[in-house]
Amino acid sequence: MSEWKIRFGTAGTSDSFTAMGYKNSLDIPAYTEKMGLDAFEYQCGHGVRLGLDKARQMADDAAARGILFSVHAPYYISASSLDEEKRLNSVNYLLQSAALCRALGGRRVIFHSGSCGRQSREAALEKALDTLKRAQDALDEAGFAEITLCPETMGKIGQLGTLEEVLALCGVDRRITPCIDFGHLNARTLGGIRSKADYAAILDRIGEALGDERARQFHVHFSRIEYSKGGEKRHWTFAETQFGPEPQPLMELLAERGLAPVIICESAGTQAEDAKTMKRFFEACLCTTSQSGLRPPAPLVGEPLA
Repeated sequence: MSEWKIRFGTAGTSDSFTAMGYKNSLDIPAYTEKMGLDAFEYQCGHGVRLGLDKARQMADDAAARGILFSVHAPYYISASSLDEEKRLNSVNYLLQSAALCRALGGRRVIFHSGSCGRQSREAALEKALDTLKRAQDALDEAGFAEITLCPETMGKIGQLGTLEEVLALCGVDRRITPCIDFGHLNARTLGGIRSKADYAAILDRIGEALGDERARQFHVHFSRIEYSKGGEKRHWTFAETQFGPEPQPLMELLAERGLAPVIICESAGTQAEDAKTMKRFFEACLCTTSQSGLRPPAPLVGEPLA
């Protein structure tokens, strides 16, 4: 699958997966296609447990349907841990995730950098930068150079994962690509994404910091998220409109600017349905942008860097 284009998919399966009669991981490509989507993020939050042979079967089916996998690495990765053994073990967990990602025919491993704990944000970031450099070197040495590491923006204020921290991590290697979780950014800023201009400021900063195709082909997580004074509290669905952020202004900007991220929906139980809603928003915005004579989007097909 050499072409790169904007994609829409899910983190794990919606409640409708079993309701529609699908039973196991081998059914994921067929379900994803049926829902009108072309991306799927396999969740390894509690450990990399999917067998590589089964993953290869899934990869063959997904490739035939034009579906691209990514992998979410274990949640217990802590690139910033004060415990040196735990910090360095994070490299091994990323290697395991990379092996699964390759077996699935995927390209990207998304991970959480960890928390600040009893150290300053600056000290936590310094540790994470070192861990990520070790991880990239380990992937290269193990023959996984084509697998892209994607540090994620986080939703709790005490976690390492502001926009600036993630962009700093992307400075370790030109292949490292940000996973921008807009729900997380909204939660950790206590509702800071209220308008199209707020989204534009984030996209502008990504472009300014990266200055290459990573700013166009980045990774996205999106959901409505409830927050408290500490940041992220709970994921909701698109139906719960009392929680932000709103998806449509982001889809408008992606269409207007010709950006081509992989967009993964993390709604609570309606991931596929809400991902399809975002795809419809984007397609409508793309049509409007084209008809209005505004700056046309750049071609969405081309060789990716990540």
